[in-house]
Amino acid sequence: MVVVGAGPVGLTAALLLARRGVPVLVLERYPEPYPLPRAVHLDDEVLRVLQDAGVADEVVAAGRPMAGMRLVDRHLRTLAEFPRRAEDGVHGWPPGILFRQPDLEAVLRAAVAAVPGIEVRRGCTVTGLMQDDDGVRLTVDGRTERSVSAAYVLGCDGAGSTVRELVGVRMRDLGRPDRWLVVDARWPSAPPVWPGVHQVSDPARAATFMPITGDRYRWEFRLHAGETADSVGLPALLARWDAADVEVERATAYEYRAAVADRWRVGRVLLAGDAAHLTPPFIGQGLGLGLRDVHQLAWKLDSVLAGRADDGLLDTYGSERAPHARALIGVALRLGGLMTGGGRAAAAVRRVVLAGYRRVPVAAALARGSRTPALRRGPLVGRSRRAGSLVPQPEVQVDGRRCRLDDVLGPDWALLTAGGPELPPPVADPVRVVRLGSGPGEVRSPELAAWLGGRTVLVRPDRIVAAVSSA
Repeated sequence: MVVVGAGPVGLTAALLLARRGVPVLVLERYPEPYPLPRAVHLDDEVLRVLQDAGVADEVVAAGRPMAGMRLVDRHLRTLAEFPRRAEDGVHGWPPGILFRQPDLEAVLRAAVAAVPGIEVRRGCTVTGLMQDDDGVRLTVDGRTERSVSAAYVLGCDGAGSTVRELVGVRMRDLGRPDRWLVVDARWPSAPPVWPGVHQVSDPARAATFMPITGDRYRWEFRLHAGETADSVGLPALLARWDAADVEVERATAYEYRAAVADRWRVGRVLLAGDAAHLTPPFIGQGLGLGLRDVHQLAWKLDSVLAGRADDGLLDTYGSERAPHARALIGVALRLGGLMTGGGRAAAAVRRVVLAGYRRVPVAAALARGSRTPALRRGPLVGRSRRAGSLVPQPEVQVDGRRCRLDDVLGPDWALLTAGGPELPPPVADPVRVVRLGSGPGEVRSPELAAWLGGRTVLVRPDRIVAAVSSA
């Protein structure tokens, strides 16, 4: 198995595959890791992916819990606040964390070095790709021109993906591009601030501000037509925070795009992460989408490579992930428009809308939580109401030992039951039966028992509920 791209998505894919016994070769064009921050947010659903990869504890320790989001006006006065509290989470991790991407990648690289079966080759640029029914051959330009063969290739090589270009896949825009200036800085003298994301609803220039970790902070400013990173006066932009003494690590113009690949699979080549989708940052799901991609792909590729399922199983990857990505990108577009769009008239409307929004319990709960849309019904997702969503992960007790539920479920399909009927999986993968009760080997968890309500639930290896029995 070859993974192209050694960013967070590619390295996580390698870990997930290798921990299932699949040998992985990772090809990366750059000789050294990128040293500056990019992604800064992960939610508790995605931390379960990193838990499966064996690195979640280290990643959380290197980050800081995110308190939620505040919408503020141009004078930084709070218009609305949507807190995220640990007690509201259902996935066994903080509802959201803020982190520096170099710190995350350092954790991933250390784990990759410690897990057998992964080889990383840096300074290798993929220049050609040929495939047939038996496999894929990549032409690689490194120290010497050479070719690499694999049963499947996973393109995790970012927004300008070479793999995507070589297989002729196009990106389909879902909205107009938006240009922003991203500023990462150290601010040792910063005053105490609320430890969440501050979205500045300023008709003159929308902005975002957030404390990351330690003395590191990020600002994002919408750029007007014709402006560049060099033409705007950064000290003037930072003045409302009295941040004249910051040490700027970088100030770069980014084009935020909303786009999804028209195909996620071409023969034996599959795309994941920014190679398959691009989203505006307003709900912090850019990196999370890519980690969800490879969490699903890892078990499907393992099942196919082991001969437990035929190659057609991989067709369900795009049919499941593409609608989910489009749905989240749509939420980001709508939320971004609500928070930052329009002029002064829009700002007045926004205050009225937000006042009502906070009084609607369901809407306020969605703003505070990290729940993403359920996967659509299909060959691997049944018709029951809970199918397609993640099973919750409370702390459970087994034979006197306390742990997280995913550590009990294991890497395969799991049948979570309090004694109900069996539910066979749609593929020939192993199924672990996890029984609720107080006997030897059984799981004790009042929260899980209440959630099950006497039903039996079939859980996929990516923790998605596949089917639910009647009570």
